[in-house]
Amino acid sequence: MTVDKKRYMLLAIGGTIGLAAAFLQTIEKLLLVGNKNANLPCNINDVFSCSTVLNAPQSSLFGFPNSLLCLVIFTVFVTVGVLGLSGSRILNRARYMVQALAVFMLLFALWFLFTSTFVIGAICIFCIFCFGGLLLINGALWRLNFSTNISKSRFQDYMYMLTDRSLDILIWITLAVILAASVIVKFYIA
Repeated sequence: MTVDKKRYMLLAIGGTIGLAAAFLQTIEKLLLVGNKNANLPCNINDVFSCSTVLNAPQSSLFGFPNSLLCLVIFTVFVTVGVLGLSGSRILNRARYMVQALAVFMLLFALWFLFTSTFVIGAICIFCIFCFGGLLLINGALWRLNFSTNISKSRFQDYMYMLTDRSLDILIWITLAVILAASVIVKFYIA
């Protein structure tokens, strides 16, 4: 298996993790629509309480459940990953557009997880899985897009330099550690 196919496989795996989590979260949201006080299976304790998060207004930022947006976008990531695995040629421009979508979703997930932690006061387990999937997706796309030096712009040269020195991996690990540390500090130390 080529290096690019392995990256497409990571993209498909990350998309599948996010898609499954978004699907389960959508089912949970539908249960809450019928009964706002429903005892959801993903309610573990006061910290990990999906119902607290899903009942908050931030969980429907665009007027519909955030999980519906995730269902659509994670489907795009899975599709691109499967296409790449099958050997289909994906244009650089299309991969850059998918990368932009992945970065947007990662920023949205970061916002939502920090809002869940510090405003809502609870964490949804499915959101953590979506975030993990997004880290895999962004890492795979970064490597697909910036692992060769095509030297078309300073930006691409800079991104290649980060990738060549494996600093991109440090970025993804740092994001995960910052998120985990903020949850630990908020709920278990403070």
